[in-house]
Amino acid sequence: MEDITAIELKTRIDNGTAPMIIDVREPWEYEEFNIGATLIPLAELPGKTDDLEDHKLEEIVVHCRSGARSATAKAFLESQGFTKVRNLLGGMLDWQRQFGG
Repeated sequence: MEDITAIELKTRIDNGTAPMIIDVREPWEYEEFNIGATLIPLAELPGKTDDLEDHKLEEIVVHCRSGARSATAKAFLESQGFTKVRNLLGGMLDWQRQFGG
């Protein structure tokens, strides 16, 4: 599925139509700044796919600091049969550049 921009995601959060959002950064990064996503660090993602099973056919946005770890997370989830995974382009760096935080 096509990746998502910070502007598109923020618009959807603001109007109440946001998909499930997973933050694959480390806990210390999440504590410094987050947008309220579910924290599942990338290294823990393989052990959490059972917990996400109910969302397998739903849209999921993954994000990290810059977009690199979340691209890995997207590829992993797709390999596990998740069909609508989108990466937040530019990650939290782009988000904060556009909206502050």
